[in-house]
Amino acid sequence: MENIKNNLQKAREYEEKNKHIINDEKKPLLHLASPIGWINDPNGFSTFKGEYHLFCQYHPYSKIWGPMHWAHFKSEDMLKWKHLPVALAPDKEYDSFGCFSGTAIEDNGKHILMYTGVIKDEEKERQTQCIAIGDGINYEKLEQNPIIKGDVLPKGSSLVDFRDPKIWKEDDIFYSVVANRAEDGSGQIVLFSSKNLKEWEFKNIILKCNNELGKMWECPDFFEIDNKHFLILSPQEMEQQGLEYHGGNCNVFIAGDYDKDNFIFNKEKIEALDYGLDFYAPQTTLTSDGRRVLVGWMQSWDNHMTLNELGWSGIMSIPRELEYKNDRLYQIPIREIKNHYKQTISVKKSMENEYFEDKRLFSRTFDLEVEINTNNLEEFIINFAKNERYNSKFIYKYKEEMAIFDRNEAGIKKDCLNERKIHIKDISNKLNVRIIVDKYTVEIFLNDGYKTMSSLIYTNIDANEISFEVKGKTDIIINQNLF
Repeated sequence: MENIKNNLQKAREYEEKNKHIINDEKKPLLHLASPIGWINDPNGFSTFKGEYHLFCQYHPYSKIWGPMHWAHFKSEDMLKWKHLPVALAPDKEYDSFGCFSGTAIEDNGKHILMYTGVIKDEEKERQTQCIAIGDGINYEKLEQNPIIKGDVLPKGSSLVDFRDPKIWKEDDIFYSVVANRAEDGSGQIVLFSSKNLKEWEFKNIILKCNNELGKMWECPDFFEIDNKHFLILSPQEMEQQGLEYHGGNCNVFIAGDYDKDNFIFNKEKIEALDYGLDFYAPQTTLTSDGRRVLVGWMQSWDNHMTLNELGWSGIMSIPRELEYKNDRLYQIPIREIKNHYKQTISVKKSMENEYFEDKRLFSRTFDLEVEINTNNLEEFIINFAKNERYNSKFIYKYKEEMAIFDRNEAGIKKDCLNERKIHIKDISNKLNVRIIVDKYTVEIFLNDGYKTMSSLIYTNIDANEISFEVKGKTDIIINQNLF
């Protein structure tokens, strides 16, 4: 224990000593990025004393995954983040292999973090649930940790795959759903309750995978919007199902009704949450004005990319407001983004079988909105992050009702997946496309957030041209908002 008890202080000192070597000008403007080293899953997305807090899985000592710490940031608008000292480090016997993912809430003036502690050695591996309570800067782990061990799980449940607690409070009772692997080898979501954070009771399995949606389910988030409950999951080992689910590590939302008396979630609808190449482990919070806001890790375990010349790895998505309508969980960028617009350029254009560019339209930090008339359209292409060598594309094929993101010419220096296709229909002969590019991030919102595609492009920053191509005829309205 002596060799791990000072890990938090070591991490804070290392971070403070080395973060100056990072060129922050190469980081995105409005996306949270790693201060140094590696970050993955968002953790503890919450409000505390009137500010937003976001933690991340963190390995400060290298650009690859390692023993997990919690990086810590706070913000007034969820777009400009202030880096705070490391919040958690593996410094107890029960979390000696890492402080894995979890969530947070504010209660009675305290900030409560709930996370998974992991031990792993030659003899065994165990994942248990733990609590740390703090003041927004420093956090103390409970003496009672781990507060939930695997011995309370249903018979046959995995003691190794038992992680990622989502905590909330309702009617003076704390609740938490946790991801677990069931006896059949696939995922299940288990529910616990507590009156005091120290003693927890198993309530039920609220939903089981039954080998129908990948295998292990990670990073559950459970919440309500307009009397409808939602379970967001990140399934592992998915098999591709048409254009709805890609293979490997995915993300889905499940809409349904929650029977609070019997602690059962009755699923009604399951769909992919984001269709891009780089999006995983999303997590939500509820803002003080009642918005449900989601943020995800812009990366893929199967298709991993890190730019060698950067001293860091890991970017979070733009936070998104969620709304459930037309049997779909819509996602739109948080409204605060408009406060960061520096200039707006508007263009209206009629096009027929042509290539079009306007020299005013260029940048690698922009929010681009394009309304496309589809009445006589065959194909429409938006090129961006472009110069004579590089190019990324959004392609819409009208007859196939298909949208494509293509980064094959983005300058990626590894053999990885560079294209993703999705089904999308126009609405009343119009398609609305919104593309937010923030240096390395590309987030595409179609038809006001009906479907989204989030991906990375580590293209040289000087590739900043934008152009448009059409087959057939169309009228377009372009608004480019520069950051």
